[in-house]
Amino acid sequence: MALAFDEFGRPFIILKEQEQKTRLRGLDAQKANIASGKAVARILRTSLGPKGMDKMLQSPDGDVTITNDGATILEQMDVDNQIAKLMVELSRSQDYEIGDGTTGVVVMAGALLEQAEKLLERGIHPIRIAEGYEVASRIAFEHLERISHKFEFSATNIEPLVQTCMTTLSSKIVNRCKRSLAEIAVKAVLAVADLERKDVNLDLIKVEGKVGGKLEDTELIFGIVVDKDMSHPQMPKQIEDAKIAILTCPFEPPKPKTKHKVDIDTVEKFQTLRQQEQKYFDDMVQKCKDVGATLVICQWGFDDEANHLLMNRNLPAVRWVGGVELELIAIATGGRIVPRFQELTPEKLGRAGLVREKAFGTTKDRMIYIEHCANSRAVTIFIRGGNKMMIEETKRSIHDALCVARNLIRNNSIVYGGGSAEISCSIAVEAAADKYPGVEQYAIRGFADALDAIPMALAENSGLQPIETLSAVKSQQIKENNSCCGIDCNDVGTNDMREQNVFETLIGKQQQILLATQVVKMILKIDDVISPSDY
Repeated sequence: MALAFDEFGRPFIILKEQEQKTRLRGLDAQKANIASGKAVARILRTSLGPKGMDKMLQSPDGDVTITNDGATILEQMDVDNQIAKLMVELSRSQDYEIGDGTTGVVVMAGALLEQAEKLLERGIHPIRIAEGYEVASRIAFEHLERISHKFEFSATNIEPLVQTCMTTLSSKIVNRCKRSLAEIAVKAVLAVADLERKDVNLDLIKVEGKVGGKLEDTELIFGIVVDKDMSHPQMPKQIEDAKIAILTCPFEPPKPKTKHKVDIDTVEKFQTLRQQEQKYFDDMVQKCKDVGATLVICQWGFDDEANHLLMNRNLPAVRWVGGVELELIAIATGGRIVPRFQELTPEKLGRAGLVREKAFGTTKDRMIYIEHCANSRAVTIFIRGGNKMMIEETKRSIHDALCVARNLIRNNSIVYGGGSAEISCSIAVEAAADKYPGVEQYAIRGFADALDAIPMALAENSGLQPIETLSAVKSQQIKENNSCCGIDCNDVGTNDMREQNVFETLIGKQQQILLATQVVKMILKIDDVISPSDY
């Protein structure tokens, strides 16, 4: 730490408790920051692309997660370094905004930092590098607009959407049945999409999973699946044209708020008390019957007596249904959530064409399906799989596919995948660098080199010769002036991504470049790191 002296030569303290802090400044600070940013990118680099590896993470309490999704890996990794935390937030913001491309954005940022390090060693000022990167990112952004294609689809022709979702799913564990999962994702999104407003509310799509069965058994249900069973084993298992009362009040006698004591000293008094209680239950059940309900879904529990009465009066019921599920059921069936028995009216009942209880395997696992609803805007994707980790990973993959379908409905431009868009941008940025006098052109060239990191990582993960493959594809793009040539990861035998049907959303790619550049600019501008020391 720097010491300062007053005019009598006595040292005095500038930073409080400075002997307990460590301080890095100037080039050292920038190099340390770049090194920690690159370290995070290096971890994710191997899980990029269809042949990417998976990571296995164990949380402090022993839960194991196996995943290929960049955002999830970084969320679960307990990162301590401040710059590494920036990288975690970078992939999280890509996940929130786009939902896909969370690995690529971190690899891209790592490559930009690597190029910046070389430029810093040549003595170029970090601000000039940041400005050059900014210029280059704008060039790449506009170039992506130029090479993108509009994708026409309609509610009847969903093939284009399915192809794009398949590209997303091909880099996940579930790629062996990516076709069926992509179709499920697209149908789910189209079921809840508002095509006039070009908007999709993903909250209406519920993703449920149950261990057992195989991945191919995953299905899309136009309705809601609730992980509960009927409250009494003898209630009917299937109800057609159900009128559903959705309650948030318990089937129990009301409890006074104050402390109370009841003295019972004769049998008669006990009988009256019991009859009083029974009358309560009777009234409750009768109210539900009078309104015309044929199924009761309740947020709270039932007394045994109420359960018995419901059974006798032939009124099936489901208890302990969570709040979120209640809301979804209300949306799907067009019912209203009723907080008190007094407020039940026939208008507030939801309608469903079929409510059935379905058992799985031999383990008495039952779930209730509510289908053919009045308003089928709420759908459920029901995933089966061999183990819990597989189901969790499938949920994450489906989430990515849903986000891609949503982005295409919002903006139907696509670019070609397989690293072809990055290579094309790299060529464009390299060509534009000559127009800029001054030091910035070095940074712009550095940006062009960094764009090659993604196709390079793709080639490396697919077991190809990275540099050889990349230069071959790049020369092919320049020679044929064809921006669809990418890395042939799946060994199909052609570099043309149009033939391989590998597409990515335009807004996803643009967002990747903008977000990565922003974070790198921020890291480059830090030249002094003061942190509490480790001991």
